Amino acid sequence: MRLFAAVLPPDDVAAELAAKVAELRKLPGAEALRWTGRPGSPRGGAPGWHFTLAFYGDVDDDVVPDLWARLERAARRTDPFALAVRGGGQFGHGRALWAGAEGEVHTLRLLADRAEAAARKAGVPMGEHRRYKAHLTVARSRDAIDAQPYLEALEGFTSRTWTVGELALVRSNLPRSGVPGEQPRYEAVARWALGGAG
Repeated sequence: MRLFAAVLPPDDVAAELAAKVAELRKLPGAEALRWTGRPGSPRGGAPGWHFTLAFYGDVDDDVVPDLWARLERAARRTDPFALAVRGGGQFGHGRALWAGAEGEVHTLRLLADRAEAAARKAGVPMGEHRRYKAHLTVARSRDAIDAQPYLEALEGFTSRTWTVGELALVRSNLPRSGVPGEQPRYEAVARWALGGAG
């Protein structure tokens, strides 16, 4: 299974971001980008935008139960925290455009570190550790682009603040149709309450 750990914004926050992304998609050159997210999709079955905490790649079925248990423990050890989607940035000269986060980002980083440590302890090869950068990808490009107009449009955006109350384990189903621009399908396979609540 191709898996990652994530924080999923609530539907109303995703709707706020969708309204901003609709503006971005009207900017010159936007048609050349591959836009992400599935605003309006049911959270239980197909999360769209998400803050990836740790990407695990293909995880052997026999490792999943240990990973599951360790992620549950990581969630219990992390208290709920306040977060909002705010502003944006880019990776790779516009190859990835993203919305950022504000609020208790230090707790989001701590949860990301715990999600990575859970995988390492479960035997999932994680490669080299990198400092976590909170971001939610909104568009990708195969080529470098001038991202400045998009970054300026995202600069003033701030969603409502919500309390992050759960950690999700998400399965990524890669496109198989061969249709250009088709996006992966995401399925939340497990959710754990933060702080042991619920």
